[in-house]
Amino acid sequence: MSTPAPARKQPPRGPADPVKALMHRHRELCERAVDPLEIAAGLEAHGVTDRTAARFRHRDVFSLAEELYARVPRPDDAAAPDPVPQPGPAVPHAPLYGLLPGVVTAAAVAGVHLTHGEARLGVIAGGAIGLSLAMGFTLRRGPLQVRGRIVPATRLYVLWLLAYTVYGPTLLDQLITGGPDGPWPMTSGPLLALALAVAPAAWCAWLFSTRARRKLATSRGTGEFAAHTRPLLLLTTALHLALLTGLLLLTQSLTPANLALGAALQLARLLTVHGFPDGPAAVLAAVCAAQVLAAAAALISRLPGCGFIETGAAAIPVVAVTAAALALLAHAATALTRASAHA
Repeated sequence: MSTPAPARKQPPRGPADPVKALMHRHRELCERAVDPLEIAAGLEAHGVTDRTAARFRHRDVFSLAEELYARVPRPDDAAAPDPVPQPGPAVPHAPLYGLLPGVVTAAAVAGVHLTHGEARLGVIAGGAIGLSLAMGFTLRRGPLQVRGRIVPATRLYVLWLLAYTVYGPTLLDQLITGGPDGPWPMTSGPLLALALAVAPAAWCAWLFSTRARRKLATSRGTGEFAAHTRPLLLLTTALHLALLTGLLLLTQSLTPANLALGAALQLARLLTVHGFPDGPAAVLAAVCAAQVLAAAAALISRLPGCGFIETGAAAIPVVAVTAAALALLAHAATALTRASAHA
């Protein structure tokens, strides 16, 4: 009686070493990374989550990144000296020169109140130029500096919004009451408060970024990192709002619209700094469009049978800027709690 032939073993499905396949797929990222955290951030940016890492027999993205970092050969590993411990990040000088926009604006506002006629127009023009230069100088340094891609139109949106705080509300009031009649009154308080708030915004941005990076170095998973970073974002945003409220009270210009605009500008810059410029640009553009729509609604309300529109015209800018601040906060709570945002 013949002995039955032994059953053939089925070949293993998939690669025997799945991590090796992943390493080849992201080889450039792994070779140029200076530490496993950079690999973890890059993997997360490519859609690798803790659940994905489990398929590679790792508990989270950070553990997977450590193996990738250890396995990728580096020609200069042998010659590389031992890393020298670096001191912790110091408080930047950005809050100091972040005072520059506020100083320039305060000087311009004082000049406007002390002059009349053509001299006043010259002071207004000089103040606008000086504020633009001061803001450009401040935003190119420290925690508010953008090292990645920006949306060029964002600058125009911000300039429009700042100009609207000076002339927009009074013009809209005149349009609603049947004007405009005579010159448009200038309200400089909100602009001065927002300019003075650049320094607190820089300090809050530094605080958020520094604490988030520190937590990134000790986190064992993206969920743990997000759970720590989200309250940190809310805390620094609330701190900035508290400081902005004090400045608006100081300049006698505390209104819901001005407070929401300050929050929206700060969150938009924070998102842009961390590599998310498109959302802020779209949101700020929508606020500018809403302000134009409010003026158009005030004019349309003069037509026969359209008087009911007048009541809602004044509320459009307030609702728009408040919704913008909330939308940017929700976007930041998702985007800025990823490890890739702090790589």
